[in-house]
Amino acid sequence: MACIEARGLRKTYGPTIALDGINLRVEEDRILGLIGPNGAGKTTALDAILGLLSYQGELRVMGRDPWNERYQLMRDVCFISDVAVLPRWVRVSQLLDYVAGVHPRFDRSKAEGFLAKTTIRRDRKVRELSKGMVTQLHLALVMAIDAKLLVLDEPTLGLDILYRKQFYDSLLNDYFDHHRTIVVATHQVEEIEHVITDVMFIDRGRIVFDRSMEEVESRYLEVMVRPEQAAAARALRPMHERQAIGGSILLFNGVDRQQLAPLGDVRTPSIADLFVAVIGNQHGQVRGAAQ
Repeated sequence: MACIEARGLRKTYGPTIALDGINLRVEEDRILGLIGPNGAGKTTALDAILGLLSYQGELRVMGRDPWNERYQLMRDVCFISDVAVLPRWVRVSQLLDYVAGVHPRFDRSKAEGFLAKTTIRRDRKVRELSKGMVTQLHLALVMAIDAKLLVLDEPTLGLDILYRKQFYDSLLNDYFDHHRTIVVATHQVEEIEHVITDVMFIDRGRIVFDRSMEEVESRYLEVMVRPEQAAAARALRPMHERQAIGGSILLFNGVDRQQLAPLGDVRTPSIADLFVAVIGNQHGQVRGAAQ
């Protein structure tokens, strides 16, 4: 069953096309990585899903129209953006009191449990916390809400590597229980590869790639090819090629592993390398196609 479904979703700002008639479907109980360069349309798509802006086309989130039924939808949806919007003057304890008072699905004891794993003191004000701590606090509040959909927009932007790892570890180990759906929009591809169950690339307002991680692992292969094998490898029509020390690395779609094995070392490509290949192909910079 679809948690999010869009058909012909379009958003323009004057002459600028932010979303160019996209179709997408996000199944329930999955973790989707929505990946794209800056300005690709990630945030606009999320804002439409959250009911924060009007749009053309059809969009349903958990069966609701987010623009006209946003109040009802927000009971089941949580959101974390790249800039935490927690009031700077409030103390941590006051923030817990406030959320407990306004959200019917907030479990304060669960939030306290998450915070116990951090160094955040209850008497500290938000403005006294580092950016990493604010993100941890925001995540603790969100994870304590029994929501069906969590939307994250560049949630670790500006954080150091330790906080980024802690964030995704907490998300995967303490929050996701296979009864929730998570959408993570980012351009930091390598951070979410071990977290997501599905991946979607967006570029210039269009969805250009949509696969489950199982499909990625079964369909796409990368080969480190020695110079003497390069011609034979290129004859198999790779979708992308890049240079490396001692040879070339070619990326293939749908070519049998046994056929590639004599050409060099075969491996599953990283999402980052696949992203470069697909987006480069869209921009006319590489051979082949990501069919």
